[in-house]
Amino acid sequence: MKKVTTRKLNKKMLERIIIIHNAIKSGICPDNRKLQSIYCEQTGYENVEKATISRDIDTLRTYFQAPLMFDKKRGGYCYSDTNWKFALNNISTDDVFYLSAAKTLLSSFEGSPMYNAISQVIDFITDTQMAGKSKLIQRIAVPPAPHVTTDETIWQNVMESLQNNCIIEFDYNGRWHPETTHRRVRPYQILMDEGTYYLFGYAEERKAERIFALNRMKNLHVTQDHFQLPDDFEFHNRCGGGRFGLFMSKDAEHFVVDFYDDARQYVKDRIWADDQVIKDYPKENRVRISFSSTQLLKVNEWILAQGMNAIPRKPQWFVDKWKSQIKGMVKNAKI
Repeated sequence: MKKVTTRKLNKKMLERIIIIHNAIKSGICPDNRKLQSIYCEQTGYENVEKATISRDIDTLRTYFQAPLMFDKKRGGYCYSDTNWKFALNNISTDDVFYLSAAKTLLSSFEGSPMYNAISQVIDFITDTQMAGKSKLIQRIAVPPAPHVTTDETIWQNVMESLQNNCIIEFDYNGRWHPETTHRRVRPYQILMDEGTYYLFGYAEERKAERIFALNRMKNLHVTQDHFQLPDDFEFHNRCGGGRFGLFMSKDAEHFVVDFYDDARQYVKDRIWADDQVIKDYPKENRVRISFSSTQLLKVNEWILAQGMNAIPRKPQWFVDKWKSQIKGMVKNAKI
């Protein structure tokens, strides 16, 4: 059965639909007027339009595929299948806990269109399903982190282009090329990294795959031109086995890095790449990690973040670049 696509689910609508479902499930066979009365009694609202109740019933039938029927003899709605269960009424306490935890884990994207949409639904479901009975969720937290504001119009247009495989055009200011350029892109995926949304896709003017920050896009236009999404469009497959976040280059490199002192345990605690090999040399106060990755910039930042406790050994060109950066920092420190 075709789902309703013209109405956007929100907290108030879901609240009404659950009340309508519970009334019908109780067996009283309510009509629209009775459902209006029940809703106002349970929520304290003075009135709700009859047309709104009718739309909610239609949403319950089409979106949630409820087996609704109107019993002419009894003059109200009932379920043709009395064993049918409304999914939102069957969420366990554990489900509520993990839904609440999911919102917490996404907090670095607070204020973004997707976070707002997700949190509205989660708030409603958890509020409805006895989330307040457990204070355990208060014991899970994500430390405050910087995040970037995303224009909701840009977000909606990008999502439309992804859904319909439409080419988009926009003006863009890049990190390394601050001048404004016009781009024409075949969008593949939305990427989320460090509080920022990015678009991964094929840039036609560069004839190559590129990554674009949504907050740097301006004058975005969804064209009527469609493209064929490649079978292998996943960003993860471009990382060469590395797990360093948002960055990729064309070819993977094999890295060897030594970590010393308090950085040793830090390296051993995590999986940095699919093929990583870690060797510990306690007598030398050293840990050596070797791995492959295409994420050269992120690997460089990772090593520099450990200061004097991290020294790259291979590849040689990367070592030379690291040394040049160290010399540049020493020079700047003398200013």
